[in-house]
Amino acid sequence: MPMSTVSGESSSRAPEPVGVEGGRWLFLGKDGRLTVYLPVKDGIRRWTQEAPGVPRWSEPVLLPAPRTRFVSLVQGADGYVHFLGRRDRRSPDGAATVDIVHAIQYQTGRPLSEWRGLGNPFKDLEGARKFGRPAGAVDHDGTVHVFVRDGAGGVHLRREGKGGKWLPWQDLGGDQALHGLAPAVTASGRVELLAPGRRAALHWYQTEPGGDFLRGYDIPQTPAVGSVAGVETARERLTFYWADRAGGLIAQRPGVWPVALGGGADDTQIAAARAYVDGYDCTVLAHRGVTGTIQLAAFVSESEANGVWWSDTGRGCVGGPGLAVDWHGALTLAAVDESGTVWITHQTAGSGLSLGDWYRI
Repeated sequence: MPMSTVSGESSSRAPEPVGVEGGRWLFLGKDGRLTVYLPVKDGIRRWTQEAPGVPRWSEPVLLPAPRTRFVSLVQGADGYVHFLGRRDRRSPDGAATVDIVHAIQYQTGRPLSEWRGLGNPFKDLEGARKFGRPAGAVDHDGTVHVFVRDGAGGVHLRREGKGGKWLPWQDLGGDQALHGLAPAVTASGRVELLAPGRRAALHWYQTEPGGDFLRGYDIPQTPAVGSVAGVETARERLTFYWADRAGGLIAQRPGVWPVALGGGADDTQIAAARAYVDGYDCTVLAHRGVTGTIQLAAFVSESEANGVWWSDTGRGCVGGPGLAVDWHGALTLAAVDESGTVWITHQTAGSGLSLGDWYRI
């Protein structure tokens, strides 16, 4: 597998984060170690846990991503982390070209593969220039799905075929879609997509893994661009969470009325995960509140209608927080401050959702 050059030099002062377009930036590897990824100018800065469950992390390493913006990260069941971005460049004749690019980290702490161009479906320069920001999903077989909004508010899909050969771009239709596409995957590998829209949220789904995408009913809600997160809350059932442009957080399972969750969210990505709290299977949500600090809530999965109670962690965050369950089943919460410093806290053995002291990496 060809690997691109990786700079192993550490930095006493991390560059200011650019932000992960897809929202997720904290991942658990197959070897049990957590990894933090923060896109910066012309690359992704990465910190890797030294061993499962320990508060010791590597020095930051820069993974080069020249001229690449709007980076989105997604992980498959095999543990591979896929990097998607938009690369703007000039052709030899001076014309602007837009390319969706893809790279893979196969193992925790290892270099990236070479960046591979996936092109875009538009031959005319104007259409190509307006092609948007990629969001990805990986099904149970490791097939990568790349979703991108076009300039007219429709959605296009490109996915891998058998043998790793990429299939042509497919127009999924739709209109009025905004940036911040949010794909999610069930345990079986069935993919769904929720897209914020100007007047409603747009929904696409598969009836079976690897199948065609069907257009669902529009949801009469207005998610804030970039805030949507999806998580499987019961077998083969996904719930999407977002900050609504009208105020407050919303939970939505397709086919079920939306549930208001309260909270005073801004328009950054909501982090969502399932974890055990006091022996109960719970959904945990974290978001940056209007005061700039992280708000946290945990409730028995799919019981949102019984009420959601938010607690303020007191930790400020630039952009949305990171949330993951570690090798030992403990919830891990991450934040980035204005200086680019990453802060981490872990779930403790106390009653309820108790968190330990924050520490910097």
